[in-house]
Amino acid sequence: MKIPNILIVLKLLINKELSPMPHYNTIFNQLFQFIPGHHFEKKVTELKMDNYCKSFTSWKQFLTLLYAQISGKDSLREIESGLMSNRNKLYHLGLDTVAKSTLGDAMNRRDPKIFETMFYDVLGRAQGFSPKHKFKFSNPLYSIDSTTVSLCLNMFEWAKYRTRKGAIKIHTQLDHNGHLPCFLVLTDGKTSDIKAARIHIDIEPDSIYCVDKGYYDLKWFNLINLKKAFFVTRLKDNADIIITGQHRPPNKKQGILEDNVIKFCSVASSAKYSEKMRAIDYIDEKTGKTYTFITNNFYLSAATIAEIYHQRWQIELFFKWIKQNLKIKSFLGTSENAVMSQIWTAMIYYLLLAYIKFMSKISISITEIGWRIKDGLMECLNLLELLNISRDKITKPPDWNAEIRQPDLFDWAFSIKF
Repeated sequence: MKIPNILIVLKLLINKELSPMPHYNTIFNQLFQFIPGHHFEKKVTELKMDNYCKSFTSWKQFLTLLYAQISGKDSLREIESGLMSNRNKLYHLGLDTVAKSTLGDAMNRRDPKIFETMFYDVLGRAQGFSPKHKFKFSNPLYSIDSTTVSLCLNMFEWAKYRTRKGAIKIHTQLDHNGHLPCFLVLTDGKTSDIKAARIHIDIEPDSIYCVDKGYYDLKWFNLINLKKAFFVTRLKDNADIIITGQHRPPNKKQGILEDNVIKFCSVASSAKYSEKMRAIDYIDEKTGKTYTFITNNFYLSAATIAEIYHQRWQIELFFKWIKQNLKIKSFLGTSENAVMSQIWTAMIYYLLLAYIKFMSKISISITEIGWRIKDGLMECLNLLELLNISRDKITKPPDWNAEIRQPDLFDWAFSIKF
């Protein structure tokens, strides 16, 4: 009985009908194929981040924070326990188990600048595969807004926002090519939206910037105009303007009630913005509300301008997604460095998910990609095969209650011709 079994195995191996299971690294390890690690190490050297560091380097801290972000760990002790249980699968990454005290010290001490650098490196890669925005014009389109993350003032004293409340703001410039956050700046909760925009946003010629009323500042609009870029926003109710003429006839089928050329007539306003501007009155058929949009773009149709502002909602959806799916509302440390490091790592993970989706061109959402990666993070599977699993390809499970006829071993063994 032993001889036929041995012969069967040998013949199947020769005919390549029985092949050994392919060896894969863990899903976690494969994620780092999308991360420019050499850039990270180069920047660490330039910034001297690992000077006087014995073992827990910047790279190991980044790996640990990314592991905690993907697996949804809520505490330093939980991270320590999770790494300990998977210690045999970490050697490919050069990562070992880490004590919670070591991680806590690194979170408080290490400057988050290195993680900010990694964010923009991954962003550059993701933008190379991102789909274009849905509009026919070729101008780059951006939306700018901020979201507030509340903090307990007793624990995060550096983040004082109000008398009894702490908070930080994530100011974001969203690229509508792929809906990627192409610029982030983290400030205290007191920093106004327009102040952050004036200081940190670099205006690119020929680009279109869409903002809400929180960014209504005529000096800033004038700067955008001087740099040969465009803005789209809503007109304030108390704006002192005069209509100098009609730009294009109304189109009520598209919801365009008026399309006029305007100028600011008050001395203060005209000193800040003296050029002509375009005002578009638009009625939303679904809600019946009327909006007045202003822009310095005289080339696009009024309906396109209205749709550009409507697409500004994508940045609100982005904020909602990151708050629901990323660990940016509870933190692993109370220092400013710890909070900033965790947020930058969370945003890097978002870019990784988007990058994988764009590159693989799979149809499932970024949310579902995140679920699959989380569930198989430490499994030795092929990442792209894991993501390509679809419900259509899942076979119906067998009926375990059905009677199964066992084949006769001797009939099967001796039926093979050698």
